[in-house]
Amino acid sequence: MISLAAFAGAATEAADSRYTTVRASPDGIGKVYLGREIAKVMSYSGAYWLERPERKEEENPERVLAELELKPGMIVADVGAGSGYYSSRMAERVGSSGTVYALDIQPEMIDILRLQMSQRRVTNVKPVLCTETDPRLPAGTLDLALMVDVYHEFEYPYEMLAAIVKALKPGGRVVFVEFRANDPGVPIKALHTMTEAQVRKEAALHPLEWVRTVGELPWQQVIVFRRR
Repeated sequence: MISLAAFAGAATEAADSRYTTVRASPDGIGKVYLGREIAKVMSYSGAYWLERPERKEEENPERVLAELELKPGMIVADVGAGSGYYSSRMAERVGSSGTVYALDIQPEMIDILRLQMSQRRVTNVKPVLCTETDPRLPAGTLDLALMVDVYHEFEYPYEMLAAIVKALKPGGRVVFVEFRANDPGVPIKALHTMTEAQVRKEAALHPLEWVRTVGELPWQQVIVFRRR
């Protein structure tokens, strides 16, 4: 009979084999997943950038929100919520009967988010301090999980996406919003961009079905998947 320690060791080895190590680039952590170096996490000290007025013109968040097809009563997650820019807007759309779990890995960012929600008098956003591998979401409860310009920073993208998918209801959706890679019109550092092909490659390792891609945003693309 295999021991618990041996089983845990085998699981750790399998997880480690998903990733390789390279010399870190200026914007990366030196860890590679499916041919992509993982980007450094944006510090909470840059939270002001998330609330910049120019974001409306540069990212067209209203179009992104329209693509989410939110309805009153939905249970949704804003993964990597930062200051809560999208959390508050999602909360308005799901209404008082709905819930938005707003996740971030930085305690300081959670504090900023709480302050923003208090100032905006938003009461249906639940801040969640997550870890590198665990979003700390209740299993099988979400109608939708949104990740805006954050997935490329996950230190453990396989584990995090697996846990997010586990939190979805059958038929629930996960939505990636990422800056378009290889587009000279997108003034974002390369490691903080992704191609649609790379997103779909990584999502294919999970029980997700691609639904559609919206590429008409100024700098970003919206890539929608549904849990099978």
